[in-house]
Amino acid sequence: MKNNKKCILIADDETEIREILKMLLTGDGYHVLEACNGKEALELSNEDVDLYILDVNMPVMTGFMAASELRKTTQAPIIFLTAYSRESDKIMGFSTGADDYIVKPFSNGELLMRIKAILRRSGLSSSLSTEPSTPDHLLAFQDLMLDLNSKSIMKDGEMIPLTYTEYKIIELLVTHKKKIYSLDNIYESIWAEEAVGDSAIMVHIKNIRKKLGDDSRNPKYIKTAWGRGYYVD
Repeated sequence: MKNNKKCILIADDETEIREILKMLLTGDGYHVLEACNGKEALELSNEDVDLYILDVNMPVMTGFMAASELRKTTQAPIIFLTAYSRESDKIMGFSTGADDYIVKPFSNGELLMRIKAILRRSGLSSSLSTEPSTPDHLLAFQDLMLDLNSKSIMKDGEMIPLTYTEYKIIELLVTHKKKIYSLDNIYESIWAEEAVGDSAIMVHIKNIRKKLGDDSRNPKYIKTAWGRGYYVD
């Protein structure tokens, strides 16, 4: 953090967009870093950055490529802010580990609301527990161990690099075993708002299975109730 302010890194090749975003975010109390492409965003990335806002179509390195690289070193939330509105573009965005996808032109109020919601969900703008984990804060599921304090998962003693959203999906299902959650149920439980009707949850489930080394055709962890949703047992 910079001067006790949350730090947001903006990457966009359009100077005007960066200036608008910087004015908007600094006016709302955030510290802002600027990058003109994905490569520069990676060079500026550090542990003090609390959230990344990436354009998709940037020179040198696209936003999708930058997000994929960022996910190797950080679990800080990523928002794509882009003119690409096709469903396939959104799926690609969430597949790289993004937490949200906002299409230009955007409402300033909506953007600020989304940022605050994501920071709140990730525990960055609210009090994420730093207390030592005790047996009461650990939840075992098969060969997984969920730490309810640190919001992390271990598999056979190895930390699984899940995003906060991915972790919350597993936590929701594991704490309600055998209950089938539809896509809308999961979205509304995690985001605490009405489902937007896109395929974000399906992409997150796919990412979780891949990270856990699970077979989507015969899953060990998150099961599919065809036409109904997902569950664990």
